[in-house]
Amino acid sequence: MHRVDHSRFRHPHEFALDSAVAERRTRIVIAITATMMVVEIAVGISSNSMALLADGWHMGTHVTAFLITALAYYFSRRHAANPLHSFGTAKIGVLGGFASAVVLAVVAVLMAGESVHRFFAPLSIHFNEAIGIAFLGLIVNLACALVLTHNHEHAHASQAQHHHQHRDLNLRAAYLHVLADAFTSLTAISALVLGKIFAWNWLDPAVGILGSGVVMSWAWSLIRDTSGILLDRTPAWCDLPEEIRRAVESDGDSIVTDLHVWQVGVGKFAAIISIVGHQPKSADEYRERLRVHEELVHVTIETQHCREDHESLATS
Repeated sequence: MHRVDHSRFRHPHEFALDSAVAERRTRIVIAITATMMVVEIAVGISSNSMALLADGWHMGTHVTAFLITALAYYFSRRHAANPLHSFGTAKIGVLGGFASAVVLAVVAVLMAGESVHRFFAPLSIHFNEAIGIAFLGLIVNLACALVLTHNHEHAHASQAQHHHQHRDLNLRAAYLHVLADAFTSLTAISALVLGKIFAWNWLDPAVGILGSGVVMSWAWSLIRDTSGILLDRTPAWCDLPEEIRRAVESDGDSIVTDLHVWQVGVGKFAAIISIVGHQPKSADEYRERLRVHEELVHVTIETQHCREDHESLATS
């Protein structure tokens, strides 16, 4: 018996961004950061510098975060065609970004706690050693930023074109970790230099507290963006639900009675639409009305025939 080919009615569910270059560059950053982490922690302990030790802690936790980023890319690529992932593996990268943001927040808390402790139990700081290593740490951080910056800038360019959210949040997490390291290195250098010149030992832990606040704000921003996608929350900036209702109900007969819109990846949405009408159109006709929304990558439409007056139903 001859079977009809229905392949044209199927479509892929691979909504993840192309991350091959980002994955490769993340591995380079892991190697550089891990090496510098060992050096900074060792010298921070020997020189009694809280600012330098905090920078080393950043490096250590960021190595973990970069590993999370790399693993997220790997699993997203490895299981892209796995049918067990109903809407593809795009959210694996988002989950990696969320985990990295949590690590960043933990770093900020540890920085603040140790800095407060140093106010009440100050240690003698070996300024010359600490300043030298802090400068080296800053150079390494800037080098890592350059390794990642091409992909990050590409993400921002796409972001401007796709409702301010078409960006790789997994890569953004790695980039924020690098920026946090660079910022901490810069503030450490400032604190150490001024502390050496004016004998302001209190400035070292003060800078640690300042740095922890900035890092926490970055972590919160990333947690907010990634958690919204993981929890299927429609972003506040997104007017897609209203646009869908407007397009579907434009014929004056069709009414959207149930609508679910959520992100299946960064800047990519799915929707389930239930429509009631006296003369409901075909699913293809409704899809044609929504074709202008390129970010709407998966649409399920249910139509029902209404034998009663819409107005009387609305007022009953």
